[in-house]
Amino acid sequence: IFNDNGTISEAAGMYVGMDRFEVRKQIAKDLEAAGLIEKIEDYENKVGYSERNPDTATEPRLSDQWFLKMDEISKPAHRAVMEDVIKFVPEKFKNTYNTWMAEIKDWCISRQLWWGHQIPAYYLSDGTFVVAENPEKALEEAMSVTGNAALTLDDLHQDEDCLDTWFSSWLWPISLFNGILEPGNEEIKYYYPTTTLVTAPDIIFFWVARMIIAGYEFVGEMPFKNVYFTGIVRDKIGRKMSKQFGNSPDPFDLIAAYGADGVRMGLMLAAPAGNDVLYDDKLCEQGRNFCNKIWNAFRLVKGWEVADMEQPESSSIATRWFEAKLNATMLEVKDLFDKFRISEALMAIYRLFWDEFSSWYLEMVKPAYGQPIDRTTYNATLHYFDVLLRLLHPFMPFITEELWQHLQERTPGQSIMYALLPDVKEYDKAAVEAMEHAKEVVIGVRGVRAAKNISPREALVLNVIGDWKSAETPVIMKLANLSEINSNAEKDAAAATFMVGTMEFNVPLSANIDVAAELEKLNKELTYYQGFLASVMKKLGNERFVNNAPAAVVEAERRKQADAETKIKNLEESIAALSK
Repeated sequence: IFNDNGTISEAAGMYVGMDRFEVRKQIAKDLEAAGLIEKIEDYENKVGYSERNPDTATEPRLSDQWFLKMDEISKPAHRAVMEDVIKFVPEKFKNTYNTWMAEIKDWCISRQLWWGHQIPAYYLSDGTFVVAENPEKALEEAMSVTGNAALTLDDLHQDEDCLDTWFSSWLWPISLFNGILEPGNEEIKYYYPTTTLVTAPDIIFFWVARMIIAGYEFVGEMPFKNVYFTGIVRDKIGRKMSKQFGNSPDPFDLIAAYGADGVRMGLMLAAPAGNDVLYDDKLCEQGRNFCNKIWNAFRLVKGWEVADMEQPESSSIATRWFEAKLNATMLEVKDLFDKFRISEALMAIYRLFWDEFSSWYLEMVKPAYGQPIDRTTYNATLHYFDVLLRLLHPFMPFITEELWQHLQERTPGQSIMYALLPDVKEYDKAAVEAMEHAKEVVIGVRGVRAAKNISPREALVLNVIGDWKSAETPVIMKLANLSEINSNAEKDAAAATFMVGTMEFNVPLSANIDVAAELEKLNKELTYYQGFLASVMKKLGNERFVNNAPAAVVEAERRKQADAETKIKNLEESIAALSK
């Protein structure tokens, strides 16, 4: 009943030509005058408003539209995904795809817009229409259809509607290589199909499905082999980032505060495939801190003086271990990339650089203060740094390019972008496992230092209760600052003890601690555990508790009893030994 301008059309039969809002008021007046209104009251209703003009209420209105039949042309695209010819990552999105494609409807491809690709339909004055590539071909078609050879271009009027924006977008994998205008050209033969499409899951049907349909319809082949779905970035309370909510941080402000690589790395680390990211500034802060770690490691390595000297045994062990650890991680990363587990791949590289390279390897090979490093170790370290930068480059392109250029002399035009990773080799598993054991020993000694407030500069003796040999001994002595390691040593009650697996280690303390202060501390611990044991025994001495409590609860209390008794015994032995 509406004309295009919102007035009442002839189809209404009355109020013709009146504005829609005025008609509503007039109807009420006419009904009231006829005595047909019982009462008038205000009530709330949901009224739609134009997104382009928020002051304009919208009205439902039927109009002719152009549709594309989808039932037949969608079938190859449906099968391709359901049969994993095209793989979705994560796979759960196949269900969404299947729901849409199994119940597919004809596609309304016309839009009442004044910009975009105009629909190639041309009308004659009698309402007859033809569809053609351009006006000249439309004129030829119109002459053929009507049999009127006297028609001119002035007799044709092109439909004013535009095609749906997805109608051009669904051709993207093909039109990118000019495959519509030049089918089978060299570029499309070389590049089509592409390997992987990266997109968001909210446009699976709008874009992904339609590109697959177009690929099979116009090229006869899938447009890509894999589709990787990213998550949606949301705020801390789970809302989608939007201008309307004002909850989206300005990327330029984030880059200014945390650096472009810091922002990229922080977000990617928290973005497993297909899962939404709950944004927090702390993610970017973590990325920035990692950039600082990389930069500081670079400054440390490039600040070393290099000399032609024999490689220390500890450095030889360290380089052999890190070579194995690097290859193990590259194998892991390759497997994760193959499975599209991108955030996990980044985490593996992150741990390799932060934990293994910076915290352990560099400490193993670092020369004493003011001393040079041997050239063999230094060259190996530069090689490892180079490989680590290449591994990080897809995630952190700017800092890795900058440091790679300064790691050694490069020729003009050289870039880390083109630098291949070394071939992944089988690694020495025994070297990796042995070093993990050695690191636990070092951590145990460092724990003793921290607990007993012993300076890291003070050399300690390490006793092993049992027969123990380790090829990593030079590394352990360097990192733990030990003067000697004694295997098959006597158990010393006054020593600080720790376990690595089933092997017991202890560090004699009498020469390194304040005995009086240590005795005071041990006596306090003894008093605490004696009180704790008394409370446990009180529970276990209560027949009602033992008989009525669940068996697991009673068993837990008995384990507490055994642990407390063991600790009390060890504390009493330590106190007795220190009191001699």
